[in-house]
Amino acid sequence: MIQFNCDGSLSTTTKWTIKNCTSAMCSFEIVLNEKVMTTYSELYIPSRTLDYGVYQLTLTVTMIDAPNLKSSSSVYVRITATGITANLVQLGTSMITRGDQQDLLLDPGTFSVDPDEATFDATKWKYTYYCRIYDLYNFPNIQGILLSIDDSRIDPYNPSCLSNRSGNGTGLIFGNLTLSPNSSLTVLGGSLQLNQMYQFMVYMENR
Repeated sequence: MIQFNCDGSLSTTTKWTIKNCTSAMCSFEIVLNEKVMTTYSELYIPSRTLDYGVYQLTLTVTMIDAPNLKSSSSVYVRITATGITANLVQLGTSMITRGDQQDLLLDPGTFSVDPDEATFDATKWKYTYYCRIYDLYNFPNIQGILLSIDDSRIDPYNPSCLSNRSGNGTGLIFGNLTLSPNSSLTVLGGSLQLNQMYQFMVYMENR
């Protein structure tokens, strides 16, 4: 004869644990900030909480009245670096207007964004700038290799943006030469042709 005892509670507790995995081992348990709630059925981990790497996230459900009755399920998560957003001007504005005699400041070292960090570290990057006369020419290049804005070589089919160019870098001032070389570029007033539209591009490479 089978008898059922339904007086016991069916309530359960839930608990998340997170372990850092090195190679095939996931033995080091991570102690999270107290603001990260690990006793709910869903787990929310704010950005920048975990370092880059592989983690094992395990949810364990336990019967309150019968602690020996429990079940666990795990998932593996890899934290990778997020690509930066390179901004030449503030707020990533795509089009600006400048007077013929006004200087133009391009400052990706200040205005770029790294989603993985609270602030952008300009010293971690190398900067190369390019320019073309928009809708008329391609970026100056030699056999498909782009010429930077301060390159003295000439592409006969795609002229330089600088109208008063007589030597390497005329009309250009690179900033922050000590801590983060070339992280800003000033195009001096009078260096660009009047009533013309230009496209500037910066290539940023991690040091």
